Amino acid sequence: MQSGMFVFPAIDRIVYGQSAAQGLRIEAERLNKNRVFLIVSGTMNRSTDEVAQVRNALGSRYAGVYDRIASHAPRDDVLDAAHAARTANADLIVTFGGGSVTDAGKMVRLCLRHDISDLDRFDAFRVVINPDGTGYAPDYEGPTVDQIAIPTTLSAGEFHAEAGCTDHRSKVKHAYRHPALIPRVIILDPLSTVHTPLWVWLSTGVRAVDHAAEGLSSQFSNPLSDASFLQALRLLSQALPRVKSDPTDMDARLDCQFAIWLAMAGRMAGAKMGASHAIGHVLGGTCGVPHGYTSCIMLSHVLRYNRSANADRQRLIAEAMGRPGDEAPDVIAQFVADLGLPTRLVQVGVEREQFAAISDRTMREIWLHANPRKISHPGQLLEILAAAA
Repeated sequence: MQSGMFVFPAIDRIVYGQSAAQGLRIEAERLNKNRVFLIVSGTMNRSTDEVAQVRNALGSRYAGVYDRIASHAPRDDVLDAAHAARTANADLIVTFGGGSVTDAGKMVRLCLRHDISDLDRFDAFRVVINPDGTGYAPDYEGPTVDQIAIPTTLSAGEFHAEAGCTDHRSKVKHAYRHPALIPRVIILDPLSTVHTPLWVWLSTGVRAVDHAAEGLSSQFSNPLSDASFLQALRLLSQALPRVKSDPTDMDARLDCQFAIWLAMAGRMAGAKMGASHAIGHVLGGTCGVPHGYTSCIMLSHVLRYNRSANADRQRLIAEAMGRPGDEAPDVIAQFVADLGLPTRLVQVGVEREQFAAISDRTMREIWLHANPRKISHPGQLLEILAAAA
């Protein structure tokens, strides 16, 4: 008999289809927060009036802003932002931007709770995974300062209680996990996403396809996760091309946001990710590849590698994406190509000389050890990387 666990996230509410400024004002008042500190996309802050609208809507509740979070949330940027939030006596962190900004907000809250003020202090809180899949997540008290997330990409980090933060000295991105890391409120505002570069929106949408495809083909799937993943794939396979064709299509953008919510609900229902996520995590932290691009490149090759272990589950992917009877790896590869996104590692600057280091580091990624076809040594990863070269 199948057994498992659905983990209900500590999210108060998800607000969708209204402006970020209006939604944030209402939620800050509801939560009675008076020192609201913003961590935002630098480009959005300097090139649009979106952040100014949010700041104006907060009025006297506004306490400050930080807009210098680099990709993959480096530790030093997080420390700088935490110092600014601490100085502002923040009682609420609001993140307005992509996945790195969202993760940085989680990590800033961790810094505030545990008075982290130097780079090495992060190590006491990170998840440790050994090459054989064993490891541990340290036990510690979670953040007490709440977070409201207003995402402008489809990375979906706001929907789970984990953050990625990169040690720039070793070029390794570590995971941090605690139930209280998840934002208390999520505001999905399609209008604010029109400033996101189209390639970012589309590629992070493929990241969400990766969530759903790896989850659906996981040996840990169940009827609840299946329902979430299948509908996520249906929505994404239709809505992402609609946005590419017409970036002003707000209904299509909102469908994308609903889809990433569904995909993450499937993860909460117990399904696990696989080697595409594991390799992508290392490609991001070590090679600086945007996470959306890692999924664009790796997902089809990982599916092809896994086909001997889960061909029946992969058929569900192709069917949900409107191509019943076709091979899922081919469906994904064609979908990515039609969106005009990269499909090879060389296109994002990753060379064969880096494959050995990537493979060794991927052995320490938690999702690798949940891959449907067991991967027990770096040589198997080299095979997948070579196919994606």
